[in-house]
Amino acid sequence: PGQTDLFGATQDIRFGGTATESATESAPSYKTIKDVEHHYELVDTPEKITQLLSVLNGASEFCFDSETTGLNALEAEVVGISFSIKAHHGWYVPIPEERQQAQEILNRFVPLLNDTSKTLIGQNIKYDYHILQSYGIQINNKMFDTMVAHFLIMPEMRHGMDILAESYLSYSPVSISTLIGKKGKEQLSMRQVPIEQIKEYAAEDADITLQLKEKFAPELKKNEVESLFNDVEVPLIKVLANMEREGIHLDVACLKEFSGQLQIDITIVEKEIQDYAGTKFNVSSPKQVGEILFEYLKITEKPKKTKTGQYATGEDVLSKLEKVHPIVSKILDYRELVKLKSTYVDTLPELISKHTSHIHTSFNQVVAVTGRLSSDNPNLQNIPIRTERGRQIRKAFIPRDKDHVLLSADYSQIELRIVASISGDPNMCEAFRLGKDIHTATAAKVFGVPESEVTKEMRYKSKSVNFGIIYGQGAFGLAENLNIPRAEAKALIDNYFKEYAAIKSYMDNEINFARENGYVKTLLGRKRWLRDITSNNATVRSFAERNAINAPIQGSAADMIKVAMINIDRELREKNFKTKMILQVHDELVFDVYKPELETVKPIIEQYMKNALPLNVPVEVGMGVGENWLEAH
Repeated sequence: PGQTDLFGATQDIRFGGTATESATESAPSYKTIKDVEHHYELVDTPEKITQLLSVLNGASEFCFDSETTGLNALEAEVVGISFSIKAHHGWYVPIPEERQQAQEILNRFVPLLNDTSKTLIGQNIKYDYHILQSYGIQINNKMFDTMVAHFLIMPEMRHGMDILAESYLSYSPVSISTLIGKKGKEQLSMRQVPIEQIKEYAAEDADITLQLKEKFAPELKKNEVESLFNDVEVPLIKVLANMEREGIHLDVACLKEFSGQLQIDITIVEKEIQDYAGTKFNVSSPKQVGEILFEYLKITEKPKKTKTGQYATGEDVLSKLEKVHPIVSKILDYRELVKLKSTYVDTLPELISKHTSHIHTSFNQVVAVTGRLSSDNPNLQNIPIRTERGRQIRKAFIPRDKDHVLLSADYSQIELRIVASISGDPNMCEAFRLGKDIHTATAAKVFGVPESEVTKEMRYKSKSVNFGIIYGQGAFGLAENLNIPRAEAKALIDNYFKEYAAIKSYMDNEINFARENGYVKTLLGRKRWLRDITSNNATVRSFAERNAINAPIQGSAADMIKVAMINIDRELREKNFKTKMILQVHDELVFDVYKPELETVKPIIEQYMKNALPLNVPVEVGMGVGENWLEAH
C-alpha cells in the first residue's frame, strides 16, 4: 500500500492491527528486485568514482550505506559503500581489503561527507558512523535516519529495513542470508561474495532507504515529532556512537576474585538447601526444586503450576512463600548468586575488546517504546544494584588510568518531579520547592501527622505509593507490594489523592486524552500509541490506562536526559576537555574525568542536567566521584 493506506488511515493502525498487518492484508505478495526495473551501477575505477562524486555533489541529499565484514561496528572492515539519490537507482563502490588502498578510495568521499549543506540519509546511521570513524572519517552532513524516524512515528512496530520495506513499500529486499548463508560455521564473509551480487544487494539497500525517507519525512511533520527528531534523536546518534567508542575500563582481577568468592558462597548455600531438603538434588533445576518443595516438603497445599504442568517456582511464586519454610529464601539466594556469577562476573571479561582493553556497550535508541535508552553487550540497565552483592559488580568499572576518576551524576526522583510539574499539584510542588524529603512529606499528608512524627514504616509505605502512582498501580498492586490488606492499600491511595488532587486529575485527563486521540505524549511531543485504551477486555484496557499515565512521565524523563547528554557532549568537545561521557543508565550519567578538569566539569554537567527541560519545580542532581563506579555512585 502507498503512504495514504498506511499512514492516512491512522484509525486502522492505532486501534486495529499493526502497519505490517494492514500491509499484509492488501498485499499478500511483495515485489522483489526481479519485479522492479532498477539501475544499479558498479563504480570500480577512479574515473567512475570521479563521475559519481560529480553527481552526488550536485544533489542536496544522498542515501549512504556501508557493507562490512561483520556486525561489530568497532572492529568490522568496509567491503563496499553504496549511494542513491533517486528511487530505483543506485551505485556500489567496492573497497579493497588492503588497508592503504581502502583508505585512498574512502578519502575521496571525505569532502562529500563533510559538506554541512547536504543531508545524509541512512538506516541505522550509528553503525555507518562507527565504520567510517575506524578509517578516520567523520560524517558532518545533516542526517536523516529512517530507523529513528520510524521509531518516532510508530514506536511499537519493529524498525528493521526489511520489515519497513514490506510494510511501507510492499517490497521484499534481497536477504543477507541469500548472499552469505545462515549463521553458523558455513556462513561466508561479505568479502567472499561475488561483487556483482553485493552490488545488487548494497545498492538496493541505499535505494530502499531513500524511498523510506520519502515516506517518513512528511509523517514526522504530521505527527508533530519533527523537532524531536531533528533536535534530540538525530544529534543523539553521534553522542551515543562516541560513548560506545570510548568504552569503559574493567578491573578483571577484581571480577576474578569476586567470581571465586561467589563460587564458595554458591557451594555453601547449595549444601544448606540440601540439608533442609534432607536429600541431594539439582538446585538449578526448576522441576526438581518444585518436586522437593511441593511433593517432598509439602510447603503449601495448593502449589501453582505452569502451562506444561510443572510446578511454578519463579521468583514471584517463591517470594510469597519465604516465611513458610527457610529453604525458600535459600533457593532465591542461590539463584541470585548463580545469575550474578554467570551473567555478569564471568561474562564481562569476555566482552573486553582486544584492541582497546575496554568494554564497549551498544546503546539502543529504538527499543524501549517510552523513549528510554537500552543497552546490550553488556546490558548496563540490568546490572543489579538492589543487593549488596549486585552492587559489587559496579566496583569492577574503573577509570582509564591513574590520571582519571569516575564521576556519576544522577537525577534525584526525576519522575516524581515531572509528575509534580505536569500536574501542577500545589502540595507536591511546594514540597519540592522547599527541598523536603518527598516521601516524608507525602507520609505526613497521607497519615495526617506532622513530618517530625513520620515513622520509617510510614515513609516506606508512602514511598511505595509515590512510585506506584507513577505506574498506575491500584489497591491490589500496592497491597501485594507492601504485603498489607487490600482495604488498607485502598485507604492509602484514597488519602493520597485527597492530598494530591491535581495528580488524580492529571491521571484522569491523560486516560481521557488517550481514549479520544489514541495516544499520549511527553513534554517534547514524543507519542505513545495506545490502541488498547478502548478495548472491551478490562485487563487489556487497564494495562493501556496504566501506560497512559506512565508514558508521558517516563518518556519526559527520557527526553530530559537525552537533551542533557547532547548539551554536555557539545560543551566537552567545543572546549576540548579530556573528560569523556561514557555510560548512561536509567537517570544516571557516568563520566571518565581527567582529574585536573574535575572542578570545572562538575558545574557544567550539573547545569545542563538541571536545565534540560523547563520544569516548574527544582531539579536535583546527585554527584559522586570515585576510583570505581560503586564508589562514584
